[in-house]
Amino acid sequence: MKVKIFDEEDENDLENDINSFIEDNIIEVIDIKYQVGTSIFADEQIYCFSAMIIYTTNE
Repeated sequence: MKVKIFDEEDENDLENDINSFIEDNIIEVIDIKYQVGTSIFADEQIYCFSAMIIYTTNE
């Protein structure tokens, strides 16, 4: 069993990263944990989209 962590500022970037990783490396996805964090800096709202994939491979 292995884990991979992803962190992006845009949800579409996170989605693309996860899909590419799964297509290239994964035998079985056991679970995906997803989280969104927000904060405010001056007048700007900042988002952080992250995910952890728990998976297995043939390695």
